[in-house]
Amino acid sequence: MIRLDADRPVEFCDGLRRRDFLHAGSLSALGLGLTQFASLKAYGAVDKSKDANCIMLMLVGGPSQLDTWDMKPNAPIEIRGPYKPIKTNVPGIEISENFPRMAKVADKYAIVRSMYHTAAAVHDTGHQMMQTGRLFQGGVEHPHLGCVLGKLRGPKGDVPPHVLLPRPIGNTGGNMPHGQSAGFLGKSHDPFVLNADPSDPNFRVPDMLPPDYLTALRVDRRRDWRAMVDRTVSKFETSQDARLLDSTFHQAYTLMSSAKAREAFELHREPEAIREKYGMNRFGQSCLLARRLIEAGVRFVTINMFETVFDEITWDIHGSKPFSPISCYRDLVGPMFDMAYSSLLTELSERGLLDKTMVVGFGEFGRTPKVNPAGGRDHWPQCWSILMAGGGVKGGKVVGASDDIGGAPKDKPTTPAQVAATIYHSLGIDLETELPGAQGRPIPIVDRGTEPIRELFHA
Repeated sequence: MIRLDADRPVEFCDGLRRRDFLHAGSLSALGLGLTQFASLKAYGAVDKSKDANCIMLMLVGGPSQLDTWDMKPNAPIEIRGPYKPIKTNVPGIEISENFPRMAKVADKYAIVRSMYHTAAAVHDTGHQMMQTGRLFQGGVEHPHLGCVLGKLRGPKGDVPPHVLLPRPIGNTGGNMPHGQSAGFLGKSHDPFVLNADPSDPNFRVPDMLPPDYLTALRVDRRRDWRAMVDRTVSKFETSQDARLLDSTFHQAYTLMSSAKAREAFELHREPEAIREKYGMNRFGQSCLLARRLIEAGVRFVTINMFETVFDEITWDIHGSKPFSPISCYRDLVGPMFDMAYSSLLTELSERGLLDKTMVVGFGEFGRTPKVNPAGGRDHWPQCWSILMAGGGVKGGKVVGASDDIGGAPKDKPTTPAQVAATIYHSLGIDLETELPGAQGRPIPIVDRGTEPIRELFHA
């Protein structure tokens, strides 16, 4: 937490001693949390009349296309797996029996069944491409889509433009960046990271809510506090870091003193019945919190369904420890996603938010068509399925198709870059937009010539 009433003097020599000056209780309060509020120049063409949002569901581990949304019931048992398809409320569309609630709202989402990429079949590269549209090469880390939106549009009121729930992706075996930061845009555009479990009965957001000793401070003391800051840093204030801190302090104070911003994170305000519909677990409550944040003015919310693939039940169904068995799709992971996703789409629709809020759900790759000797499926970036809804997407349809065993795209092969372009298109961002890259060289938000998945927006 940030202390605003610290009276310890600070010395500025070769660097700023932020810890002494701020008495920061966590790094995220400065680097990973609030500094994305710094007001910086936008470089792209943005349709300001299009007040669109996005919720990105990062299904860490890589869901199996054959056991979720692209089943092959007529294939041999070693291909089709243990689950059966069920009908949805859209004639001709079937999904796995593990998602009965999703089947009832299939008219609200579209399935893209022809995703693929050609990079290494490791989690980290998939995370990078699905969240930024690019593979990181040559030491260049590209920004998360939500960070780009935050830079181009800035915050709406007192809430951050981009929030990441509940925690960043951790170790998934590759020791590479996962694409959840602002990359070359700089720390000032990183997402606000919750770093807390919203399903915890004692859930609160330490970096958002004022500490106990702050309650005694009056708002009208803010000018005195700023004057103290100005005196303390008079020798430092002309530097770039000082200008960033000045903006950061102002926005941090605004956020901590904003009732609207605090209330957005207060899940206890929701009726218990609503919370239970989403599922009283980390992912379910994160989805409910995302709905509240969008209502409060947050432009982009990223939800990591899991943080790692090791020693935790996830979508990563290799079949043997430290990974998950394929049975978890029936027993835990499937029901968890089914409840949260269907409730999120239903509530956004009922509240009039779905038309202007794109909800994307995807993993970093698919799974092997053939079940392995351990009874699971391994990494397979050659083909998989994703979900897209809201933000102009026409629900109740399937785009693209895989071959008879779900191993390769048969129709309309689709890349992560096209998914990024589709999200930007929904958000009203011109795909010709350029961002300031390394050494001042402009970098387009997507590779030249990349087109969105236009079929998603046609009835």
